[in-house]
Amino acid sequence: MAERKPVKKATLKSAKSTTAIGKTSKGFTDEERAAMKERAQELKAEALRGTRADKADGESYVLAKIAEMPEPDRAMAKRVHTIIKASAPALSPRTWYGMPAYAKDGKVVCFFQGGQKFKSRYATFGFSDTANLDEGAMWPTAFALTELTAAEEAKIVALVKKAVR
Repeated sequence: MAERKPVKKATLKSAKSTTAIGKTSKGFTDEERAAMKERAQELKAEALRGTRADKADGESYVLAKIAEMPEPDRAMAKRVHTIIKASAPALSPRTWYGMPAYAKDGKVVCFFQGGQKFKSRYATFGFSDTANLDEGAMWPTAFALTELTAAEEAKIVALVKKAVR
């Protein structure tokens, strides 16, 4: 009979050991961590204010965040704020992850995100899932903004009006 060789047991390696030497995953960027911290602070502040929170409080926070933005994001954010207040007065200004946002019944409908916040080449105007923009099986939820001309302003007005209907 032939001699049997002992079978070696397979060894399992952790996922960590398969990472290239010297390379570690950093997870969230510094900007993302800062946005999450801002959101946690917003939630704490909302809990403390409770039912005392009003539109004036939210607007003052939004205007303060806009004032902190570098140009050209600040100019676009100011204009977007004015457009939303005029076209959808039912929306309440508030901050969301440290960015200007606009809510209906306490739920964010749309928001502005400066491009420099996450080192992007453009600012973003976006909508949450509570916006009434559903159209078929696919529709846009965010738009890149490099400048605000009359044409873009008109599109924002139409989208915001549709989102809150």
